[in-house]
Amino acid sequence: MRIIGLMSGTSLDGVDAALLETDGVTVSGFGPSLTLPYPAALRARLRALLDRAPDLAEADADLRDATAALTRHHAAAVAAIGQPAELIGFHGQTILHAPERRRTWQIGDAGLLARLTATPVAHDFRSADVAAGGQGAPLVPVFHAALAAGLAQPLAVLNIGGVANITFLRGGTMLACDTGPGCALLDDFSARHLGEPMDRDGRLASRGTAHEPTLAALLAHPFFARPAPKSLDRQDFATALQAVAPLSAADGAATLAAFTARAAAATPWPEPPRRVLVTGGGRHNPAIMAALRRAFPCPVEPVESVGWNGDALEAQCFAHLAARVLHGLPLSFPGTTGVAAPCPGGRITRP
Repeated sequence: MRIIGLMSGTSLDGVDAALLETDGVTVSGFGPSLTLPYPAALRARLRALLDRAPDLAEADADLRDATAALTRHHAAAVAAIGQPAELIGFHGQTILHAPERRRTWQIGDAGLLARLTATPVAHDFRSADVAAGGQGAPLVPVFHAALAAGLAQPLAVLNIGGVANITFLRGGTMLACDTGPGCALLDDFSARHLGEPMDRDGRLASRGTAHEPTLAALLAHPFFARPAPKSLDRQDFATALQAVAPLSAADGAATLAAFTARAAAATPWPEPPRRVLVTGGGRHNPAIMAALRRAFPCPVEPVESVGWNGDALEAQCFAHLAARVLHGLPLSFPGTTGVAAPCPGGRITRP
């Protein structure tokens, strides 16, 4: 099937869209992809919702208006792909992720998107897993496994978005978890110190030096003592911004970049990977990539080194998962989310 996947991650930078040819098991072709950035006003509205989400009512007027605007932005991304599709995979925008309370919340109006695009929409990918006792994240491992079938293993695929997650692949073994913060902390830090939504090209972090005592305190967070599988909300490490506040702007940014890298490298696996492939927006930050190469004892490379498109990978993933929803195939597994048995999920909404 020709499926357009859509992803709007916790970095809140915009909507990624990608066309994929897949049956949900194998990938037979790649189509065009793009990123449609959020307008500054919409990004600010969504960022404000993250802080309010724990107490937010679904009837809240700001939430309804933001959800409609978000959905129309996704429809614009579908139109910009410029090619027909038989199905759309619509992740929506996560504003709250609390699997310990059996709750995960992605906003977006699948019915509106189906009407605007005249195309069936697969959505609600996470809630069945959470209801079954899983973490609801990460969901990308089954797609990583499909892409990596011909690569030397054991292999790790590290995705650095707002939150970072990693997939460990070895033969038929597929393990995964969130590792810690991705770019979210550095993005929020940059907004405060640079007035920009990110540390573009790592310019701020590259000028600084990680503060080891602060880094040690951050890595003592109870999350890192928990066994995998495990997952995070974007705001779970928000207090790290207070921890780096006494540092200079450059050293604070360098410390946050090192925090992302060392948290990822500290994740235990049955054996060390031969190589780490990095995808997501974090691979564009030279300070984060340099910190990863210091933290891992094996080669660390962007996914482009094996011919993958790191800017489109998550959108392609939700196209792949949309096919799995349609065919009733599992989206999550005991080794990826901690669910008791392979778990199908998602729903299809038609125009």
